Amino acid sequence: MYTPKPRWLKVKAPGSPEYRRIQALTERLRLETVCQSANCPNIGDCWHAGGAAFMILGALCTRSCGFCDVKTGRPASPDPEEPQRLAEAVVTMGLRYVVITSVTRDDLPDGGAGQFAACVEAIRARDEAIRVELLIPDFRGATEPLDRVLFSRPAVLNHNIETVPRLYPLVRPAADYAGSLALLARAAAHGGDHRIKSGIMLGLGEEESEVLEVLGALRRVGVDSLTIGQYLAPSRQHLPVVRYWTPEAFRQLGEQALGMGFLSVESHPLARSSFHAERVFHAPPGF
Repeated sequence: MYTPKPRWLKVKAPGSPEYRRIQALTERLRLETVCQSANCPNIGDCWHAGGAAFMILGALCTRSCGFCDVKTGRPASPDPEEPQRLAEAVVTMGLRYVVITSVTRDDLPDGGAGQFAACVEAIRARDEAIRVELLIPDFRGATEPLDRVLFSRPAVLNHNIETVPRLYPLVRPAADYAGSLALLARAAAHGGDHRIKSGIMLGLGEEESEVLEVLGALRRVGVDSLTIGQYLAPSRQHLPVVRYWTPEAFRQLGEQALGMGFLSVESHPLARSSFHAERVFHAPPGF
C-alpha cells in the first residue's frame, strides 16, 4: 500500500545554474554520480552547493537489493581512463573533499578495489590535500580488496550496514550482516588515521530496539561516524515504506548514538551517506 510522503520529506526540484553546470560537467567527462543513479532526494541541495558523490565502475550493479534504484545487469570492464576523468572533475569543481562510491562488482576478482585505489591516486596526483571518502561494497568478505583500498589512504572508509539483521534476507539478500561488521572491524584495526563510517536506513519494518542494537555493534567494532536516514521507496516495484520516522524520533536516536561514543552523527529523515559528508567529517560531536 502506497503511503504519501510527510511534509518534512518534500524537497524542491533541482535546476539551479550550479546544478546545470555540474550536470554538464559529468556528462562531458562521462562520469556517473550516485546522486542521479540512486535517485537521491538531496541532489538539488548538493549540486547547488557545488558538490557531488561520484559512482565509479559503471551504472550497472551485479546485485539487486530491494531498496536500491541502481539498475542490475552485466557491467562492462572497468574503464582505465575513468580515474583521470574523475580527478579532472574534482579539480574543475574545486572540491576539497570528495565522496567516491561504486556499484557492487561481484564479477571482478578484486570487486573493483583496484579502481577505487586508482581514483584516489589520480586525485592525489592533482592535489595531495584533497580529502577522499570511499563508500565501498562488501567485497564478499575478501580481505585483499579491502587492504588495497585502505593502502590508498582515504580520509574516510565508509561501508553502510543499511538495516537490522532480521531484515537482511529481504533488504540485502546477497549480503551478510556479520560480514559487513567484520569488514568495518578490519578497517578500524588496519591502522592509519582514516575515519570509519557507516549508515542505516529506517522505515523498512525495523524496531527501535533492533536499531539500537545495530548502533551498539557498529560502535564496538570501531565505527566513528554514523548516518541515520529515512528509507524512501524509489518506485512501487521496490520495497514499500513501512513507517515514516518523525524528525523528533531521528533526533532522539541521534542523541542515543552520541551517548554510545560516536564522534559525529547525522540523524534526520534526509540524511544520506554522502550528504554534507565534508561537514560531517569536520563536525564537532553532535548532529
